[in-house]
Amino acid sequence: APRAGRDAARLRCSGAQTLRLAARNHELQLEKPISKSISGRLLGNLLLENCGQGRKRVRDAHGGACSSSSFLFSRPRVSFAPPLRSAQGAALIQLLQEEQRKLSVQRGGQQPPVPVRHASFLEHDSEAPDHQHVPNGVWVIVGLLNFIAYTLDGVDGKQARRTNSSTPLGELFDHGLDSWACVYFVVTVYSTFGRGSTGVSVFVLYLLLWVVLFSFILSHWEKYNTGILFLPWGYDISQVTISIVYIVTAIVGVEAWYAPFLFNFLYRDLFTTMIIACALTVTLPMSLYNFYKAYKNNTLKHHSVYEIMLPLVSPVLLFVLCTTWIFVSPMDILEVHPRLFYFMVGTAFANISCQLIVCQMSSTRCQPLNWMLLPIALVLSVVVSGFAPNSETLLLYLLTAFLTLAHIHYGVVVVSQLSRHFNIRPFSLKKPTPD
Repeated sequence: APRAGRDAARLRCSGAQTLRLAARNHELQLEKPISKSISGRLLGNLLLENCGQGRKRVRDAHGGACSSSSFLFSRPRVSFAPPLRSAQGAALIQLLQEEQRKLSVQRGGQQPPVPVRHASFLEHDSEAPDHQHVPNGVWVIVGLLNFIAYTLDGVDGKQARRTNSSTPLGELFDHGLDSWACVYFVVTVYSTFGRGSTGVSVFVLYLLLWVVLFSFILSHWEKYNTGILFLPWGYDISQVTISIVYIVTAIVGVEAWYAPFLFNFLYRDLFTTMIIACALTVTLPMSLYNFYKAYKNNTLKHHSVYEIMLPLVSPVLLFVLCTTWIFVSPMDILEVHPRLFYFMVGTAFANISCQLIVCQMSSTRCQPLNWMLLPIALVLSVVVSGFAPNSETLLLYLLTAFLTLAHIHYGVVVVSQLSRHFNIRPFSLKKPTPD
């Protein structure tokens, strides 16, 4: 195991690069400043920022010479604590612990404000030595299944009309599941591009998730007010593009998306631009134009501004609550559990969308507040108050599980009630026999 007095601790990073840490005379030396792996970049940038290419001494608040690691430990925002998984990561932590103990002796026993265990985030990434990328075969399967699902999603309505079996239940099934599927599209793209310096940050991806969700609910807001559901081409373009990205990833590997392709323009920038451009140039203008036509023709179903904007109240409140949680989270919850947080947001949004779909099909008034906002607000209040500072992850898991089970229960109950009302079976063209 490496110790502070030895010459170096060699830690392997992805891309066959090696990050050398030398701890001699309270000094950390960086042989290669930035590795290709996320952990290497984080550590490299941190050391370069704090100790000037890893060789410059810094001075602490007492005016004496201190190690670069002392500055590392005193950084207030280094607060990630996923578990270690590799021997190299454990060796790094042991090296930093030795430096921390020496720093503690220099300061007369006073411990640095940030514990050493928080440095364990260095090994929690997709390119850590003990982790492998998603197998290429998985990308092929995902690409084919996504294209098949998109194709079936487009022909189900034609099949229902051909068999004379069109009912509101089919529309609820179709668009209700689509509303939940939005989050999976974003999360799988996150697995493709990653979160490194050439990837998409978790907060940017969170905002992109909301762009997708907003684009989805905008079409149903339009039908709620006009009675006509217009589906723009943006959805079709995105589905075909995502399927192609999955297949290409299986051929060239995820590393191909990390390199710039034109004038240092990264693929993640192209991905971000396409999502935002589709929303701003296709989805939003078409919805507003169709709304304007209904207004000019005096065919709007609602005439007051309050009633018109009512379906958007719950989505906006959901965005405010979840975004507030991200900014006030003591443990930076979005950085630690991005996929789980996305899934929680997507599940709550899917329930809001399904209730809006039911209202527009039945020509009933949309409720201003969805009940799922209440448990989210309660968890947020616990996080903000600091009542359970070490239980934020547990709260997120419990909240996500509760919302998921509640949404599934809602779907089963609504489908059962509609099936009985229309005297049909959910997954069969045969009529149920009377008892």
